[in-house]
Amino acid sequence: MIEIRFADFLSSNSTLEPTLMEALLNRCKNVHIKKGDFWLRAGEACQQTLFVENGLLRYYSIDDKGKEHLLQFAPEGWFVSDRASIFFNEPSAYFIQALEDTEAIILDESFMLDLAKKDVSFMEFNNKLLHNHIRQLQNRINQLLSASAEERYLHFTRIYPDILLRVPQLMVASYLGITPESLSRVRKELAQRNHKS
Repeated sequence: MIEIRFADFLSSNSTLEPTLMEALLNRCKNVHIKKGDFWLRAGEACQQTLFVENGLLRYYSIDDKGKEHLLQFAPEGWFVSDRASIFFNEPSAYFIQALEDTEAIILDESFMLDLAKKDVSFMEFNNKLLHNHIRQLQNRINQLLSASAEERYLHFTRIYPDILLRVPQLMVASYLGITPESLSRVRKELAQRNHKS
């Protein structure tokens, strides 16, 4: 695990003026979420976005039969929120839970919108983040609809290179939309293939 400071993320990924960056950082709040604790529960309104500096969160839903569906892991350097709940001001259908003790930055949506109105460069930065989120969701849907279990697994290891060492196999299987048995089979077949080559 490598800590990724939000200030460093901003410096590397935006062209914000120093005064604007300072204003943003001054308005951000730090939060510590203990392993197992929830930042968001289904039925609550989501009004903020989290940037993970250190630790790991998961974003998931539970269906009527009690089955979990894991949509996203949020390790260091990732944002997580329920965009639909924020934008449409409606109760969330999702949970955000800490899988490890997590240090995160809270980004308040109303402040982000206000800043975007005042500064074009921040609006562009915010749009880039939003469109990157949409792109990831589109890729995820495409993977679930058309990729084999092996292809999904290999794609997963590229997006989340160290998550396999940090979460139970059951959660990885849930994210991939396959059974834990199928995941074990895929990993075994890949290991055998790599051993032969």
